[in-house]
Amino acid sequence: MKEYFNNIFTALFTIFVGMKVTFRHLFTPSVTIQYPDVKLPLPERERNRLYVNMDDCIGCDQCARACPVNCIEIETVKAIPGEDLGKTSNGKKKALWVTKFTIDFAKCCYCQLCVFPCPTECIYMTDVYEFSEYERDKLIYNFSTLTEEERLEKIENLRKFNEEKEKLKTQSPKNE
Repeated sequence: MKEYFNNIFTALFTIFVGMKVTFRHLFTPSVTIQYPDVKLPLPERERNRLYVNMDDCIGCDQCARACPVNCIEIETVKAIPGEDLGKTSNGKKKALWVTKFTIDFAKCCYCQLCVFPCPTECIYMTDVYEFSEYERDKLIYNFSTLTEEERLEKIENLRKFNEEKEKLKTQSPKNE
């Protein structure tokens, strides 16, 4: 009989201890934030998604060479005489068409090493850090402003210009 009452006392005691812990945490303020609705402020020097301002990009390929994981791909085509590409925001004249500028964020290690060598400061880190995708191909961001038709047109124009230049070179020694 003594063991029976001892078991009842032990059960009530352990319930009381558990309820004491529960009631202690019941009236303390919550420290959990409701993530999608409330976001914590980011640190001053955070490193998140890259952005490329193609209006300022001169196609120098410095960022791609500085990238330790080769996630940046740049293809350029030389502008033929007479084409005006304009200038960047800091006054540098453009000489190349940037036909392809992609960044594979699945490979990117967010080291920010590509930002510093850029002479026109067109590539920089943004404060966007939410960009998960279900398919890996959707993590390849294309920053080029040219459409596929324009890209092929620029390549073809340069090819024709180079062929005409070669024809003139081959014809001029014969004339002399």
